[in-house]
Amino acid sequence: MKDQILQRLSAYQRSFSGFTAGQKVVAILGTGALLLAGVMVFRWVSQPDYAPLFSNLSSQDASAVIEQLDSQGVNYKLSNGGDTVMVPRNDVYKTRIKLSGEGLPSGSDGGYSLLDKQDLSTSQFKEQTDYKRAMEGELTKTIEAMDGVQSAVVHLAIPAKQVFADKQDPPTASVLVSTRPGDTLSPEQVQSVVHLVAASIDGMDPEKVTVADSTGKLLSTNDSLGGGAATSRNQYVSDFQDAKHAQVQSLLDRVVGPGNSTTQVTADLNFDKTVTEARTYTAADPKGLSLSSTKNTEDYTGPAGSSPAGGVVGPDGQMDTSTSSTSVGTTGSAYKKRSETADAALNTKTEHREAAPGGVESLHVAVALDRTAAANNDPAEIEKMISAAVGLDRKRGDSVRVSVLPFDRTAEKTAAKEVKAEALAAAKADRMNLFRNGAIGALVLLGLLAAWLRGRRRNKQRQEATTYVVEQLRNDAARRDEERTLENPATALLSLERGTEEQNVREELIALVENQPEDVAALLRGWLVER
Repeated sequence: MKDQILQRLSAYQRSFSGFTAGQKVVAILGTGALLLAGVMVFRWVSQPDYAPLFSNLSSQDASAVIEQLDSQGVNYKLSNGGDTVMVPRNDVYKTRIKLSGEGLPSGSDGGYSLLDKQDLSTSQFKEQTDYKRAMEGELTKTIEAMDGVQSAVVHLAIPAKQVFADKQDPPTASVLVSTRPGDTLSPEQVQSVVHLVAASIDGMDPEKVTVADSTGKLLSTNDSLGGGAATSRNQYVSDFQDAKHAQVQSLLDRVVGPGNSTTQVTADLNFDKTVTEARTYTAADPKGLSLSSTKNTEDYTGPAGSSPAGGVVGPDGQMDTSTSSTSVGTTGSAYKKRSETADAALNTKTEHREAAPGGVESLHVAVALDRTAAANNDPAEIEKMISAAVGLDRKRGDSVRVSVLPFDRTAEKTAAKEVKAEALAAAKADRMNLFRNGAIGALVLLGLLAAWLRGRRRNKQRQEATTYVVEQLRNDAARRDEERTLENPATALLSLERGTEEQNVREELIALVENQPEDVAALLRGWLVER
């Protein structure tokens, strides 16, 4: 076995020595590529399929889990910024059970699990502190579950309740959010964090929640716009102006073409929150009928020449006759009193209106058109079109102005030249790459063709040499057998035995010719020269 391997290696060495320089380079590169492909396929086949073991781990839990996996000799990988540990799929459940037995992950980030450790000896201060830590941990987990949030830290300031105080200090909260690389929190997500924290703590106002990112940028503001999407007045104004700008610009692009107009929109918005109450009274009966009526009448008749007693009752119960509101007849001694009261039926209408902040006080639009592109367009017609598109109100103080001016195209021309130059350079580079790849491919094909022709020539030489040697051996053997038989018939049996040995030698020679055709060919050339 060892001799055969050595013979094979010697044959390969002699064959490689017979190659030209180009064939040697092609053979080395091909062998290296085959070995590299084999190694990559072997690694791909032998590499196990990984699956998540634990996700959303804190740094302490991740460190403890990795330490246990190292001690157990389990292969693992980290993903999602290190908060997810992955192990081979076949070992997920077994490893998870083992780590659970070790108390991992321990949930070191707090949560309601902190309240499980309290007993009868727990002080009130420790009980309140554990409750605050538990709420912070639960809020942290909830915020980290949002898309784009990598980690979060929540701090709560919950004042102790004052039993005999008229006014209780409000609780406050601060949230520090770290996003994943390339992600940012939208204003809607910031509002969600604010209201989520405020709704989780009893008596907390959303304005008492502060949200900041890992760079120190303040994400939440206290001047909210009545639940709007924007988190500040500037953002709200910017969004409103951008929307109006998009409306105007889309119309102008269709009329004068893209790049031939520019638009600027300025809006003055009212952020005052107003409350209006109005009460209106209207008659219930159009015919004028009263809802209720009271009528009192008094008549008095006395002797002639006398006057009826009347006046105001004094504090001692006697009548003061110096003042009287009666009607007395001077001659007929008659007293009359009449009183009428009528209540009209009225309808009452009460209105309570609240104006949300963000109303438009005034809107101003400025448009500039390129003189060359807008030569066939009427600026007055474009002005009317813009007024109708954005809903301008002249009575409110809105304005629009359309100007036709020559545009400076220097930057655009320079950019176009640069783009054209880059395109030409890219096309040239693509052509050079194509030529280079084509040349390399042609060289490889020529090398392969040369190797194939050389191999074909060698095979032809091997076949010719093998056929010649076999024929010579057969002729020599037949000639020797014939001579021996004619000289002594008794030696025929011995020739048969020798024939078997010669057959073995002949087979060895045939194998030698197939394995070393060049050496055998050189030997035959020497024999021919000697003859």
